[in-house]
Amino acid sequence: MRILAFGTYQAADHPRVRVLADGLRARGHVVAEANVPLGLSTRERVAMLGARSGAVQMAGRLVRSWSRLTGKAVRARAAGRPDAVLVGYMGHFDVWLARLLFPRTPIVLDHLVFAATTAQDRGVGGTGLKQRLLRAIDGAALRIADVVVLDTDEHRDLVPERLRAKAVVVPVGATAQWYDAAQESTPSAATDGPLRVVFFGLFTPLQGAATIGAAIGGLRPEDPVRVTMVGSGQDLEAAQAAAAGGAPTEWIPWVASEELPALVAGHDVGIGILGTTPKARKVVPNKVYQCAAAGLAVVTSDTAPQRRAFGDAVIGVPPGDAGALAATLRALAEDRAFLAERRSAAAAAAERFRPAAAVGPLDERLAAIVR
Repeated sequence: MRILAFGTYQAADHPRVRVLADGLRARGHVVAEANVPLGLSTRERVAMLGARSGAVQMAGRLVRSWSRLTGKAVRARAAGRPDAVLVGYMGHFDVWLARLLFPRTPIVLDHLVFAATTAQDRGVGGTGLKQRLLRAIDGAALRIADVVVLDTDEHRDLVPERLRAKAVVVPVGATAQWYDAAQESTPSAATDGPLRVVFFGLFTPLQGAATIGAAIGGLRPEDPVRVTMVGSGQDLEAAQAAAAGGAPTEWIPWVASEELPALVAGHDVGIGILGTTPKARKVVPNKVYQCAAAGLAVVTSDTAPQRRAFGDAVIGVPPGDAGALAATLRALAEDRAFLAERRSAAAAAAERFRPAAAVGPLDERLAAIVR
């Protein structure tokens, strides 16, 4: 089967589309790409959609990107008409262009985020008219696509019932670089040295960065725990304030995506999310898959989708509970046999989410609809 990965997605920042493309290749399909990154973060995209001036700016960027994207799509089609077109992350508008360029080809939309719920979660979407607009954008994208890829059952349930037959749940997974990093990292000493803990993200409410900061602040400086916090975002200052006086912490504002797996793999424990927002209870975040693939023990919020994906292979704590997170980190630092067991459990579970395995449900759906 020939598949064209298409859109303004930014795989370096949001590797979900890379997992899908790599997984389909590993299953024997030919996957070409027509990609012109839009150059906007998720927050910037959602914020621009919620304001009239922002929508105009977004339209201008799309026009410029779509002009180049159309040329790439035409060249890709000349090399062989695709059997399916995969529209990557944040493809709410790209799916319209895909349908225009490939009117008789099945269109697969990776609908990893809903614009309306993401705006609510990040506090940029407002209510009333703005929310109705964002819901309309979501609804139109879902109607245009022939297959809608979601990451959890909870997100599938947000698809309108009349369109739900299009939905297929594919876990986010992790790219090969994360598994490779586990093999290349220096093993942690079994008993010596502090516990090395890492969190990386955009410091959004979903991630519960302030709660993570409070957990760091709840640890004593003399506790054998050292923390690395990577990234920046709206809750960074709150996280830093809450962490003051606690475990020694290095704050790194940015790490290139190609360097992040190796940095993370040099730690013992990865923190997932601790947010209490409605969206936080519907996701299994990238970082949980990635930290597990990199061979770390994982501590994250105890929510239904994360339990369903990983069972007891990761350590769950109540969302928003800084005290429980601090106590768990202290226990891992004091019991290195427990730490080793948790690292092994997470790594074993991560094998189910390599790209070729993760895309299995999508591969089955494509086999059923592509003739």
